[in-house]
Amino acid sequence: QVQLVESGGGLVQAGDSLRLSCAASGRTLSIYTVGWFRQAPGKEREFVAAIATRSGSTSYADSVKGRFTISRDYAKNTVYLQMNTLKPEDTAVYFCASTARFGILAVSAQYDYWGQGTQVTVSS
Repeated sequence: QVQLVESGGGLVQAGDSLRLSCAASGRTLSIYTVGWFRQAPGKEREFVAAIATRSGSTSYADSVKGRFTISRDYAKNTVYLQMNTLKPEDTAVYFCASTARFGILAVSAQYDYWGQGTQVTVSS
């Protein structure tokens, strides 16, 4: 019912910036919240940031607060993750996910649809 496609990942040096995009299609009117998650090799998938698509309210994991910014272009059905001052520990596959739920949504089980992921690698 909803399809999500991430793009914008790549290889950068510590201190550099990247902007990830998450393009949604299908039944986009059913999306109330979009979240970004990441998973590094050998680690659990962790919450990064989320945005309420209509109000623009945002939330962030403590590890990225002050460095990452989540935003959306509602008319384009696209959510962005601007990542600044990247660190080697940010290296992971980044996924976007959507849900019809709203509120405090920081765990993967609260989301219904997922993209395929995009690789972000930060060298020191």
